[in-house]
Amino acid sequence: MSLGGDDGYGGDYEGHEARRGRGAAPGDHLTRTRLPEGDGDPYGPPRRAPGRAGKPSRNLITVVSVVVLLLAAIAFVNRGGGKDGDSSSDDTSGTGTEARPTAPTGERPVDGKNDTTGIASGFAKSEQGAQSAAANYAVALGSADMYNSDRRHEIVPQIFTSAAADRLQTRLDKAYSKASLERIGLDANGKAPDGMTYVSRTAPVGTKVGTISDTSATVAVWCTGVFGTAGEGSKNPVTNDWFTLTLKLRWVNNDWKAESYSQKAGPAPVNSDRTASTADEIAKAVEQYGGFTYAR
Repeated sequence: MSLGGDDGYGGDYEGHEARRGRGAAPGDHLTRTRLPEGDGDPYGPPRRAPGRAGKPSRNLITVVSVVVLLLAAIAFVNRGGGKDGDSSSDDTSGTGTEARPTAPTGERPVDGKNDTTGIASGFAKSEQGAQSAAANYAVALGSADMYNSDRRHEIVPQIFTSAAADRLQTRLDKAYSKASLERIGLDANGKAPDGMTYVSRTAPVGTKVGTISDTSATVAVWCTGVFGTAGEGSKNPVTNDWFTLTLKLRWVNNDWKAESYSQKAGPAPVNSDRTASTADEIAKAVEQYGGFTYAR
């Protein structure tokens, strides 16, 4: 190719004709070469204009891109892939996602509550619905209301099937007899002496399904709770307990109802060395802190 011209480009016609003579077709454009300016090394890197930033290297761009992609992938995994961890999702069916051991799945737990007892009702006909029913029934069965005859006779029919409730009422009346209540410092109506508060509150920690079918389910509820009489001079101070309540459920009238239940101790963790609260603090806590509707 020809070189020449004041501007550093080859511009003479003879060079163009010579290129055509070596096989270039008419109308082809010439390839022109820019000469380096000044006395610098013609084979070295081109000079950059003063004040003009250099372009980042390809290696640097590649590294930055990989880091950005890794951070995006970590964020995506932590959010549960846009399923369980995405709080903005409108899908509350829980379909297609695996329930985490300690997290609610988002399925609506109940359709309503009984106006008299406050016990949840209208549980879903599903494994999650059975677990929700068992958890809520465990709370009711472990409440202080069970020590009062009138309240107990309202609670039991809300939890158990009609056949089971009739049998169970007689057994529970014997279990919560006047003599039994007196042994724990309560009167015949399940009330503590003046100036004292009887505490009986259960909190489910987790649920586990043993067997389940379209019409029945067996659910174990791992619970903790506080039980005893809070007050100065109490002979039955408030203590905590850990136990497992197992309920056999039956699908009746579009809801889960219990047919029977049993209880065993534990699993229990090691007790901490935390200083116990005063009786007054415990009594106020029971009055000031309400309970929950439990859902799987």
